[in-house]
Amino acid sequence: MKILNIHGYKGTHENAAFKALDGRGHIVTSPQTDYDTVEPLLLSEGFIKTAKDTQAEMVVGTSYGGLFAALVSIETGLPALFVNPCFMAFYHLPLLGYTGDIQPLMEMFGRLTALDREHIRCIIGGSDEIVTTHDFTRRFLGEERVTVIPDGLHSGETLGLPQYLCELEKTWELMV
Repeated sequence: MKILNIHGYKGTHENAAFKALDGRGHIVTSPQTDYDTVEPLLLSEGFIKTAKDTQAEMVVGTSYGGLFAALVSIETGLPALFVNPCFMAFYHLPLLGYTGDIQPLMEMFGRLTALDREHIRCIIGGSDEIVTTHDFTRRFLGEERVTVIPDGLHSGETLGLPQYLCELEKTWELMV
């Protein structure tokens, strides 16, 4: 499967999701992004264009990348997998040192109401030390679409992604 992978704030394109997807034999496009130097709305447009150009069949987003993955899903209709998504980036990013304008982040958050939740899956760490708004995520996406790893932290490395993907792949045709 062709997958667009979007890493999180101050993360790397070879994050845990990339490694797990690549390890399962998927064709993964995973651009390295410096979120501090590019306007969020331009980043969103770029990710949408990348999804279309690479003919992605799914989008995966980790942390802040989860917000962008949601926007890609909204604009393209692609199914999405979120890993510890940071939908409320306007709140969390300034706590992590982000000094950019948060107004676009609030606008992006508002667009989430258009998300087709039937084509979404999410995995979160029950002990995530960075994103503290997973209760919202679970209510918003629906408990049936969210898998909680009780001892999982913010790092995707703590979530058992290879095993989760193995199980998820059995139901992907239901998401597409």
